[in-house]
Amino acid sequence: MSNFLRTTICAFLLSGCIYANSEPMPYKSWYLGFSAPDYMEVWIESADVVDVKEQVYPSAMSGTAAIQRPPNNSGDPKGWPQKPGIGKGKNVTGADLPQKIYVRWQSLVEPQTYQMVINLPEATQEIMRKGEKAFCAADGKWITDYRNALVINLAPGGIAKVWVRGSCLTPIEVIRVKGVIDPRGPYEGKSGGKYDSLSDESKAYVKEFGVPYGSW
Repeated sequence: MSNFLRTTICAFLLSGCIYANSEPMPYKSWYLGFSAPDYMEVWIESADVVDVKEQVYPSAMSGTAAIQRPPNNSGDPKGWPQKPGIGKGKNVTGADLPQKIYVRWQSLVEPQTYQMVINLPEATQEIMRKGEKAFCAADGKWITDYRNALVINLAPGGIAKVWVRGSCLTPIEVIRVKGVIDPRGPYEGKSGGKYDSLSDESKAYVKEFGVPYGSW
């Protein structure tokens, strides 16, 4: 766990904040997923969770974010998806609903290293707790569905946008956050400033069109 995360969590716990709604979570686990715009490759060093009971779950997710790299520069990385997918991630088992997410990641097209704390509004937990009737086209059935997936889309410039979504429910946008640059660089300075290489498809797109800053 990084010093940045330790400091953030300690400040949060010392504040004496207590989550007012103590209703139980209506499912065993929730999903934490990450995506990135077309070609805008991301490496997530660590995503750490603080739940509503103030329990810390370090390294709940790490690795690559879900991304598309259509050939011949035919993709479009500008802007956000209207209906974001579930992303690449993991079920956060044992945790209650999320209250804070600390993310440290590398934006490989720049390249740059960012870190941020996403403070989820209290309404987020209410949305994730609420069951809704939904028709699932995949099996043609009406079910009670929950928005039990938290999807974070990471873009160059340190921008993140967060949605909650369910299997058969419309995604709901939660928050947009801008991270800060970590001057130590990748891996907290342990790689000598060296980033992983981009794929050929991403290199070709960035060479031709650049990075569409301002679209996110």
